[in-house]
Amino acid sequence: MSDHVAYVFDLYGTLVDYATLRDRFVDHVADPDAFVLHWRQKQLAYAFAATLMDRYVDFDTLTGFAFDYSGAAHGLVVDPALRAAAIAAWSQLPAFPDVGPALDALRARGTATAVLSNGTPRALAATLSRAGIDRKFDAVLSVDAVRKFKPHPAVYRLATERFETTPERIAFVSSNGWDATGAAEFGFRVRWCNRAGSTAETLGKAPERIISSLDELLHD
Repeated sequence: MSDHVAYVFDLYGTLVDYATLRDRFVDHVADPDAFVLHWRQKQLAYAFAATLMDRYVDFDTLTGFAFDYSGAAHGLVVDPALRAAAIAAWSQLPAFPDVGPALDALRARGTATAVLSNGTPRALAATLSRAGIDRKFDAVLSVDAVRKFKPHPAVYRLATERFETTPERIAFVSSNGWDATGAAEFGFRVRWCNRAGSTAETLGKAPERIISSLDELLHD
């Protein structure tokens, strides 16, 4: 039996699959997979930059800025309707197949679960509902509360405050290597869900465990 007070999950890429966005752009760009990857990378780069500049704008706005940049880089002709639909699509992502069963099993053990995400409260509510997993969490935490983006420590602190515990009593799960190391530096017991077989980060503290599927959480 795990001694964790809660399992706290990243959302994008961990619980829901943003790679599926590529289907929306097959008729618009030559390589939709490369476009979505570039868009995601720029989205995160702007989040990091906004935190460093102390210039907070919400994640939906950053997603739009990143879309404009990546669209221009890939020769995408953007009209207002396509742009609005692209931003809204981040609230319509499907859950990975392992998500529902893993969350149900954790909760059956009496372990609290939460989401901690860069997304806005509105987007998080919409995304979790659309993915059919909105009733599987005790808390949904957004960076909007501290107006900084992960991996700033103030973001991770939202989870310790919500569950009134210390970092080492929380298992943090993310598919993003930079998020996993940031959470480990904060003191969480991190499970890096390396779905894509990515190279491990070389900056920051290593995660406690590396898993390839959320099913493996049941062996904690």
